[in-house]
Amino acid sequence: MNSQPAPPRVLAIDDEPFQLELLARQWRSLGVADVQTCSKGRGALELIGADPTRFDLICCDLQMPDMDGIEFVRHLGSSAYAGKLVLISGEDLRILNTAERLAGSHKLGVLGSLPKPVTREQLQAVLAALVDALASTARPAVKTVAASSYGSAEIERAIVEGELVNFYQPQVEFMTGQLVGVEALVRWQHPRDGLVYPDQFIGIAEESGLMNRLTQVVIAGPRGALRQARAWQDAGLTLQMSVNVSMETLTDCDFPDHLEREAAAAGVAPSTLMLEVTESRMMKDSLVALDILTRLRLKRVGVSIDDFGTGHSTFTQLHEAPFSELKIDRSFVHGAWRDPALRAIVLPTLDIARRLRIPTVAEGVEDADDWHFFRLAGCEIAQGYFVGRPMPAAAIGVWASTWNERRGELLDDCVALMRVPQANQDGLARVQA
Repeated sequence: MNSQPAPPRVLAIDDEPFQLELLARQWRSLGVADVQTCSKGRGALELIGADPTRFDLICCDLQMPDMDGIEFVRHLGSSAYAGKLVLISGEDLRILNTAERLAGSHKLGVLGSLPKPVTREQLQAVLAALVDALASTARPAVKTVAASSYGSAEIERAIVEGELVNFYQPQVEFMTGQLVGVEALVRWQHPRDGLVYPDQFIGIAEESGLMNRLTQVVIAGPRGALRQARAWQDAGLTLQMSVNVSMETLTDCDFPDHLEREAAAAGVAPSTLMLEVTESRMMKDSLVALDILTRLRLKRVGVSIDDFGTGHSTFTQLHEAPFSELKIDRSFVHGAWRDPALRAIVLPTLDIARRLRIPTVAEGVEDADDWHFFRLAGCEIAQGYFVGRPMPAAAIGVWASTWNERRGELLDDCVALMRVPQANQDGLARVQA
C-alpha cells in the first residue's frame, strides 16, 4: 500500500503586505494549512538555512527591495533547499520566463512562474503539480551542496564492473498517443552512493577520453539499448531506440561499421536505432562528423539533431547534415503555449521541418497545455514528464497500462483547442496550412 504524502508546506515571499496576505489566504482556501509568509528575501534565506527541509514549496516575488527575486534564487541555488519553487511577478512575461530558466540552471525544482495578479485557479494547478511530486517521491532530502566528485579511475571501474544501467523515457505520437519509441538515458548504480545521474559523471568521462567506451556500454553492453530493443521485439513491442552519442564517437571512422555489426549480433535492424547528436558537438570537427553521420544514414541508422535551437549554427547543420529527426530543445517547449517569444521560434521551426520532411520531437512536454499546443501545431512525437519519466526497462509495461488510460482522455478532449489562447490559433493555422 502506498503511503499518502504529508500535507504540503509553503513559504510565500513578497514585500507587499496586501499581496502577501492575499497569497497566504488563497493557499489556505485550497486546503494548505501550513503557510508561512516572509516580506524579505534575506529573512526567507535565514529560515531555509535553519532548516532546509522545512518547506516543500517556495513562492517568491521577483520585484523586491533589498534583495530581488533573482538574487534570492542565486542564494537559494547554493543552499541545501531541495523543495520546489514558483516565481511570481508583475513584470514582462519574458523577464518572468528568463527568471524561471535561471532558477532551473541553479538546479532548483521549478514548478513554474505566475504573472500577477495570481488567481486561485493558477495556484490550484501548482498545488496539483506539487502533490504529484510529493506522491512520486519521499519528502525531499537535503540537497548535496557540493556534488560528489568522481575520478576517471572510478568511472572506468564502473564501466568494467557493469555498474552503468539504462533508464528509458517513453516517446509517443501526438496524434494517436501510441508508444513509438524510448530514449536510453544512462545512470550509474554506484555501490556506495546509489543511483547517480549523468550530470555527475558524463563531464569527467568526456575529459578522460572514456566516452567511447561508455557509449559502447549504453548501446551494445550486456544490458544495453540494442539487447533491450531485442527483448521488447521478442515480446511483440517494436520501438525506436534513441541514444545520445558523444563527439568522441563522431570522430571514430570505424563507428558505423562497428554499430552495424553490434545490431546484427543483437538481432535488431539498424533502423531501430536513432542516434541523437547535439549540434554544438558537430562544430568541433564537422567534416569527420558529416562523414560518419552520412555513412550511418546509408546503413539505415536514424540520426536526430538534438537540443535543436540551442547552438550557433542550427540552420547550417540542418541544411548540411543528413538528419532524419529534429528534436526541439526543452527550453523552447515547456510554456510555449503562453509565451509569444517561444511561439515565434517554435512555429516556424515546425514549419521548416515539415517542408524538409523531417519528423519532429518535442522534448520537455511537462503538462497538458504543452501537449495540446504541440499536438495542434503539428509536432509528431512527444517526450517529457507529462508522458512519462525515465524508468527502468521493467517498468515500461506498468507505465504503458496507465498511459493507455490517460491517452484516451487526451485524444477525446473536444475542448483541446480552447486550451490554447485565441491569439495563438492564427499562428497554428498558418503552420498547419
